[in-house]
Amino acid sequence: MKRTQFMLTRVLQGLVAILLIATVNFMLVRAAPGDPVSVLAGEAGASDPQFVAQLRAQFGLDQPLSTQLAAYVGKVVRLDLGYSYRQQQPVLKLIMDRLPATLLLTGTAFALSLLFGITLGALSARRAGTWVDSAITVVALLFYATPLYWLALMAVLVFTVQLEWLPGFGLMTVGSGHTGFALAPDVAKHLVLPALTLALFYMAVYARMTRAAMLEVAQMDFVKTARAKGVKPGRILRAHVLRNALLPVVTLAGIQAGGMIGGAVLTETVFAWPGIGRLMFDALLQRDYSLLLGAFLVTAAMAVLFNLITDLVYTLVDPRIELT
Repeated sequence: MKRTQFMLTRVLQGLVAILLIATVNFMLVRAAPGDPVSVLAGEAGASDPQFVAQLRAQFGLDQPLSTQLAAYVGKVVRLDLGYSYRQQQPVLKLIMDRLPATLLLTGTAFALSLLFGITLGALSARRAGTWVDSAITVVALLFYATPLYWLALMAVLVFTVQLEWLPGFGLMTVGSGHTGFALAPDVAKHLVLPALTLALFYMAVYARMTRAAMLEVAQMDFVKTARAKGVKPGRILRAHVLRNALLPVVTLAGIQAGGMIGGAVLTETVFAWPGIGRLMFDALLQRDYSLLLGAFLVTAAMAVLFNLITDLVYTLVDPRIELT
């Protein structure tokens, strides 16, 4: 009963948050210089005031801002994200076509960052004060401080251009003709570079967080009691130290999981990955308001969803936590 009540409360809170985010996004996008009419009129080579006024009426930009906002929020409530006049397709369809590629990239990067981050953090904590700890710390700080776009460009330069080991652009080989299971190895090869590039920054964060949390937990009384009872060091590390140290890591990972989808813009742009990030970048350049707002809204909804999942994972990591 408590779990159901908690879930309903969080879902309602999430819906309210999404509506507020949609409102703020609408106001921010409208406050930016330029609009679709200016871009379309410029591309058409027409500066006739009557033509510009006709375009504004077609896009509803001739209405007061409050009227435009009310119409937009009403559409969002009905799950209607509008129509992209640039792409000549419904916004929801465009986003749904790109969403699987983004989820594949960010899901793989998220899993890799957690796996390697927690593993390296645990190893660093276990070997605290040794050269292993120092090496892991230096590598983590290096990846944390290096700009993501530079890592992406260097990965393409080294592994695609110089060594020719991995493809550097796109989701699959153009014209390969692969379908079904035969397509999987091709997609996997194209996924390696962008997923690793995106994972390295977050891996560094999780490694540092895991190390700090484990060193703190290792000084607690229940760990000292386990050592006094003669419990094997490996079991203490896994069952007592690491499990209790995972809570702050799970908290941080839940926050960053949703942000990773929206933050994949640079990675998708450099590697020409056909996901939402690349779609947002193109929509921004084209002043495609409807598509840009729709992409913002979907990424915000994903962030809210991941935060809800994080709350549920808490109870698995630490059964003492109750959903109330």
